Amino acid sequence: MVRPSNTVPYIERTRRLYARQAPYRWVEHDPAREPTPWTPVERPLAATRVALIASGGVHRDDQEPFHFRNDTSHRELPPDTPAARLRVSHFGYDVRDAARDPGCVFPLRALRELIAEGVLGGFAGPALSFMGGIYSARRVREELAPRLRDLVLRQEADLAYLVPA
Repeated sequence: MVRPSNTVPYIERTRRLYARQAPYRWVEHDPAREPTPWTPVERPLAATRVALIASGGVHRDDQEPFHFRNDTSHRELPPDTPAARLRVSHFGYDVRDAARDPGCVFPLRALRELIAEGVLGGFAGPALSFMGGIYSARRVREELAPRLRDLVLRQEADLAYLVPA
């Protein structure tokens, strides 16, 4: 396999970082043990309210940046936040492209355009951002994921758009 020169070899990097520790246990979903939750969208997309959730470590210039490793906090960003006010703090990938164009990891502008064109009905509430560099699957499962789920449920979103970085 030929890897583009600008990608982050995440697995190899993680193995090097933790070479002296027990091998990293990647999280795997077992649908036989825990079915994948799925709820079909029952209304036209033009009538849906979308929740944006992204793991790229995006925050506004007046919000605290994300910390390194195992930061399970999140940031709420109003959907009308201009790209010029967005910042990126993440240790797990090269953030230079995201700093130049936050839309590549946090597509607020693209979603606003789809809403303006009538493709989507609107935002359900503030966009949600977190830093995906969380090595503790337990903390994601017990802290971050339930909090984000509860926020999306309170927003009464019809669908959630999860953007991994």
